Amino acid sequence: MRKRRSAGLRTVILAMMLLAMVCTAFAAGGDPTELTGTKYIECPDCGTMGVVLSDEGQAVPCGTCADSGYVGYIQSPSGFFNSPMSLLPPVIAIALALITKEVYSSLFIGILVGGLLYSNFSFEGTVLHAFSDGIVASLSDGYNVGILIFLVILGVMVCLMNKAGGSAAFGRWAKKNIKSRAGVQLATIVLGCLIFIDDYFNCLTVGSVMRPVTDKQNVSRAKLAYLIDATAAPICIIAPISSWAAAVASFAEDGQGLNLFIKAIPYNFYALLTVVMMVGMVMMKAEFGPMARFEKNALEKGDLFSGSNPYAMLDEENDESKGIVLDLVLPILVLVVACVIGMIYSGGFFSGENFVDAFSNSDASVGLMLGSAFGLLFAFVYYFVRRSMSFKEMMGCIPEGFKAMVPAILILTFAWSLKGMTDSLGAKYFVRDLVRSASGIQMLLPVIVFVVGCLLAFATGTSWGTFGILIPIVQNVFTDTPDAPLVIICVSACMAGAVCGDHCSPISDTTIMASAGAQCDHVNHVSTQLPYAISCAVIAGITYLAAGILVTVGAPGIVSLPIGVVLMLGFLFAVKSRRVDAA
Repeated sequence: MRKRRSAGLRTVILAMMLLAMVCTAFAAGGDPTELTGTKYIECPDCGTMGVVLSDEGQAVPCGTCADSGYVGYIQSPSGFFNSPMSLLPPVIAIALALITKEVYSSLFIGILVGGLLYSNFSFEGTVLHAFSDGIVASLSDGYNVGILIFLVILGVMVCLMNKAGGSAAFGRWAKKNIKSRAGVQLATIVLGCLIFIDDYFNCLTVGSVMRPVTDKQNVSRAKLAYLIDATAAPICIIAPISSWAAAVASFAEDGQGLNLFIKAIPYNFYALLTVVMMVGMVMMKAEFGPMARFEKNALEKGDLFSGSNPYAMLDEENDESKGIVLDLVLPILVLVVACVIGMIYSGGFFSGENFVDAFSNSDASVGLMLGSAFGLLFAFVYYFVRRSMSFKEMMGCIPEGFKAMVPAILILTFAWSLKGMTDSLGAKYFVRDLVRSASGIQMLLPVIVFVVGCLLAFATGTSWGTFGILIPIVQNVFTDTPDAPLVIICVSACMAGAVCGDHCSPISDTTIMASAGAQCDHVNHVSTQLPYAISCAVIAGITYLAAGILVTVGAPGIVSLPIGVVLMLGFLFAVKSRRVDAA
């Protein structure tokens, strides 16, 4: 049966690709080089836009550049430049991801389709453009390489901190000093917020640290899994010093990704409202949905699993390590401080710029790479002096940390390459002109982007793949006003939607790791978390709708955040009141 399904799935994918190619060729109507009409090409000298007469095959001189003797405009080799077909690569990638629930092959096929269109269906041109101008170019870009180095170093540091025993030491301290259910849950939230540098590190650490502590206070494993999951991606996406910030910055245009990321933090309504929901729910004891039953069983019967316990055969490890809490906290603090110094250094702080301008204009690739390298060096020296592990064990963490980051590296590489394909086809100009022609619905763009991001990330199980597809498209809509408030809100809506979809998706690696970290049945985790995530998503969607309307009429969009907070607290109060009435 499984083989039949796989064969059928491959047949569907092949049929979709053939249909797309036939439709594209039909739309082209013959040899693309013989088509009449015009194509808008960006001037390589001055950056303005002009027209190429494709039927004459002549480049029209740029008015700005003509005085200096330069030919300002070049003819695109593709007959599909600035046409609806320029969006076919990401559309096919999205469609295949929805069908197959697999992001790597979907992105790669999207890259190949981009090569086909750019080369006008030349086999040689397709291979050269997809690999040489796509994958190889993305991996030879200095900015991208810096981001990948940062990710690898981060993976190594995660491995070092776990093996040093710092995480286990924090768990022992918490078990000894925290005496209430609310206190244990708040401590879980605080620890999750502290480990903001990477969601993988968060899930790997918080579960193993807090599991014995929450068990002692009869907190259900489903609730622990939710707290782990809700402090992983939602916290990383609002932390400027994180692997997520680096990934988002790499997808943005003109090297201003980190600046854009920082500006978007106050508008990341899903992430911020998730924090409000967690804290409010713990303080008000406002459980709802299937989670209420799990918590009731844990509190009244001591049943932490409410039935299914896939980890029943596993014995909890008796930690005999000599790790201390400082082994976890100090390397993280040094890493954060070093990355901040690295970024303001790249932004010119030590050359006279003030701190805010230096941080905003910093090169995230250079800053994070330098800062993480110093943080790793400090960790090696610190753990060696502390005798937490041998030199051989520390060196063994290097390949182990690299392997942990391979999925993220693959997604980034393919997403960068797909972005290169759509750029070479002029997709940004087509999308920009299309949206400008429908300027009347711009107030709805934030909520539309949020919903699209939710659906795409839910289907694929990856936030980063969603970033790579949507952020360039969103930015290209506003090329003339890159700093406009609506741009920032739409980019934040893309990030929030991606995190929301990832949070809800049962195939998300973060969701799976949260289940494993809490040692909770995965189906139980998904079923108990989904009502919380959907409720938060609905309120976030309303908040984005309010933000779009406010900005369109000239009011500050940030006013919508207090509206969202009030709605969330009102929702939790209503849930608690209903439970009291039911009792």
